[in-house]
Amino acid sequence: MALKNNVYYKKFLKEPWSYTAGAVVLAALNIGMFASTGKPWGVTSPFATWAAKIYQSMGGHPETWAYFKSAANAEALKNSIWLDLHSVSDIGIIFGALLATLLASQFKIKKIKSVRQVIAAILGGLLMGYGARIAFGCNIGALFSGVASMSLHGWVYMIFIFLGAWAGSKLLVKYFM
Repeated sequence: MALKNNVYYKKFLKEPWSYTAGAVVLAALNIGMFASTGKPWGVTSPFATWAAKIYQSMGGHPETWAYFKSAANAEALKNSIWLDLHSVSDIGIIFGALLATLLASQFKIKKIKSVRQVIAAILGGLLMGYGARIAFGCNIGALFSGVASMSLHGWVYMIFIFLGAWAGSKLLVKYFM
């Protein structure tokens, strides 16, 4: 039987999952990450380590930065990214998203409509990255893991992520669409 006619292929890979199924899978992954690493699930910290490792390979000294003075961050900078489960999960997320898009036949290369679209994408990415670093986490580490552990910062983050999304959507429509 061809893969495209397979019931399980359609149910798990082609069709979208319900919000409940997604929530259960994310909760299980969060519990698994915490159980295996002793830290809540986070996505952006490995990106800082990767960039620091690249900078270090070019002769820079990120080990002198305040961020890499903590024991955990200093250890991550010294070790291979393959020894850090958060880095491995980030790599898995990147390739998993690509694989899911390919399996669902949703991969498309789209034509760039305008220079404004490129500016909006670059500006949005930079602001999200900067915000994730100053908030010590993204929507996974600061929001999802914060709320799951009943930390006040997770709930405050939730309020401001909605305000930021609202303001960003208004700016996007006014200046970039």
